[in-house]
Amino acid sequence: MKKIPHTFTIVFALILLAAVCTWFVPAGEFVRESVTITTADGGTSTREVVQSGSFHYVDSQPQTWQVFSSLFNGFVDKADIIIFILMVGGAFWILNNSHAIDVGVMAFLRKVLKLNKYKLFRRLGVENIIISLIMIMFSLFGAVFGMSEETIAFVIIFVPLAISMGYDSIVGVCMCYVAAHVGFAGAMLNPFTIGIAQGIADLPIFSGLEYRILCWLILTALGIAFVLWYGGRVKRRPERSPMYRLDEYWRQRAQEQQSQSIQYRSPKVAWVMYVLLSAVLVAVAVIHPVTTVAIGGGEAAIVILPVLAALFVVLGFFMLRKSVHFFILNLLLFTICYLIVGVLGYDWYVMEISALFLAMGICSGIADSQSADDIAKLFLAGCKDILSAALVVGLASGIIFILRDGCVIDTILYGLTKSLASTGEVASLGVMYAFQTLLNLIMPSGSAKAALTMPIMAQFADLINVSRQTTVLAFQFGDGFTNMITPTSGVLIACLGVAKIPYATWVRWAWRFIVGLILIGFLLMLPTLFVSFPGF
Repeated sequence: MKKIPHTFTIVFALILLAAVCTWFVPAGEFVRESVTITTADGGTSTREVVQSGSFHYVDSQPQTWQVFSSLFNGFVDKADIIIFILMVGGAFWILNNSHAIDVGVMAFLRKVLKLNKYKLFRRLGVENIIISLIMIMFSLFGAVFGMSEETIAFVIIFVPLAISMGYDSIVGVCMCYVAAHVGFAGAMLNPFTIGIAQGIADLPIFSGLEYRILCWLILTALGIAFVLWYGGRVKRRPERSPMYRLDEYWRQRAQEQQSQSIQYRSPKVAWVMYVLLSAVLVAVAVIHPVTTVAIGGGEAAIVILPVLAALFVVLGFFMLRKSVHFFILNLLLFTICYLIVGVLGYDWYVMEISALFLAMGICSGIADSQSADDIAKLFLAGCKDILSAALVVGLASGIIFILRDGCVIDTILYGLTKSLASTGEVASLGVMYAFQTLLNLIMPSGSAKAALTMPIMAQFADLINVSRQTTVLAFQFGDGFTNMITPTSGVLIACLGVAKIPYATWVRWAWRFIVGLILIGFLLMLPTLFVSFPGF
């Protein structure tokens, strides 16, 4: 099998290809103008749009040494997004070091398994309930904060659990990895895909939330239904599983994995952090007792911050009495709640969200009894882990600079609009969706694809009268589904390696499921062409 090139190699090759294009593609430009538009919340914003019928050819500007300066320009242009990725990655690394999510998942399993003593739940199938609830939880993690790499650690927990319930290792991987990536594809608040793509497309961050929630519900329900159907077949006839022989390893280890003990603790420093955070949140609630939240086309003045502060004080106390791990989970929950309030009520963008996640990471580290030096090292480790994803955003942005400075980007847009002008909105949307889906097979980084494609696709959407929000949806689905099958995804290969599932076996099992998701994704995009949804 040939070695797959590194993402950086692929992107730099595309930069070189873009430079070559400037020598052969005729240079041309559209006339652009700044217009003031009314946003979904009733406010106004300024957007640069292309004047219809204004394309004209200009003198060629072939690019040579600019392939190197474009990298610098790309990093400068996307500096805010690069820093945002690094800060969020570092913060989550600190949180993950506490093993709070691991503890929360195991506690959840113990609670659910107790339901087996009730006749109703036995009839419904406690195993079905467990699989469904776990997949909903991980799908939420993927939809809200882009859980991906973190699923690797859970494979070793859920594969033995699936085996012990009479399923196979594929079901175990589906419970965490597939669920998280179905949620990732149908994301609602994922800062790494939705946040970045909307920012580049000049859209309000996390706008169009209502329809994305509907998409997430449909995709998650279908994912759960498919896994339950497959799991039921395996449970009835285990030899039907393509992993039946290879799962012997897990069948021998299943009991050992399920009997792992967890040490609960509530250090004094965590209580100090609880008091300080409670005081800060109460002070914020006093300063801002009423928040005007804009959702879709309407506004509502609600007493949300005082409610959140009161809930944090009460829940934080009981969670910390149980264990610092549950307190940190509580902190993550309220971080997400304050993120939603900040975005919808106070126009937060990447700077404010970055600061919020950084504060969450630091507070999690302190509560976990980590020293200042340890927290700094963990933060740097998180930045190092996600550094390539952050840098590739700037690298991919260099492609746009080459095409833009070479005056060929508008020529490409003009050619696309002419070729698709007679196909209609549906066909044009299908072409964009297919492009994003195929690109993901060789470039699994959503951040890189957003930086590469959204500047072009957003303007292309304006020219063919398709909502930019719909274009973001095409990017979102195209980026998400094929992540679960592409060999260039390090997370997929790592999860399969931990589960001891050969890649070829996984592809033979998963390809029908992935094709089904791709078709459903296209069907979910079609209503946005004909119905005026909030934010679209």
